[in-house]
Amino acid sequence: MNWKLATFNVNGIRARLPIVIDWLRREQPEVLCLQEIKCQDQDFPGAAFVDLGYTVTVRGQKAFNGVAILGRQPPDEVVRSFDDGRGGVEARLLAVRIGDLWVVNSYVPQGRAPDDPAFQYKLGFLAGLKAWFAARFDIGAKLIWTGDINVAPGPIDVHDPERLDGQVGFHPEERQAFRDVLAWGLTDLFRARHPDSRRFTFWDYRLPNALKRNLGWRIDHILVTAPLLARAAACDIDPAPRALPRPSDHTPVWARFEL
Repeated sequence: MNWKLATFNVNGIRARLPIVIDWLRREQPEVLCLQEIKCQDQDFPGAAFVDLGYTVTVRGQKAFNGVAILGRQPPDEVVRSFDDGRGGVEARLLAVRIGDLWVVNSYVPQGRAPDDPAFQYKLGFLAGLKAWFAARFDIGAKLIWTGDINVAPGPIDVHDPERLDGQVGFHPEERQAFRDVLAWGLTDLFRARHPDSRRFTFWDYRLPNALKRNLGWRIDHILVTAPLLARAAACDIDPAPRALPRPSDHTPVWARFEL
């Protein structure tokens, strides 16, 4: 069976609802993970997705952050924070179990600047994720960690690696923290499928003509355990939504599996 999952930082679900609806109708994924929905649970426009045949699971927050998972099947289990309570203040983590497969959706903190306390919070969030994976899951489980991870893993993943090295999103400490999480037993699926492809998922609004000039970063990821890596049929980035009127500054990443 073909089974498709996608991730999309929408930068405000109510502002981006038409884009998301159109994308869902066209691509028909079984699961869509959303980040930065920027609304409380009761304000999430769930009815629009129910009308398309999706079950909606939301962990919202007023005006900031927020994550949601849309699924063709209702989840068998839902987790909204790390088991020890870390990561629970801000709405940045949401995980669901669908049968024997876990989908972990995260909006990792951006970090602001290397000398800002928010940067240490980001490193702590990634360390907490690794500890949570190790404590709760077996590396042989079918598990997908996805979302806006806010880390470009290597020089190929940013438009100007020399100039950007040391900036938030491409800082050596956070790249190492990201590798530490992967070392638990996860593979960057896009990079595994496209080892030499210089493709991006985020183009900053603040840079003039960033999309046209391709001044991007690859910071949205689909990371999988070995059982799903073996079943992966495709993984790619869809840049089309970023070129639409009133877009998010991110664009969807998707993967298809033979399950």
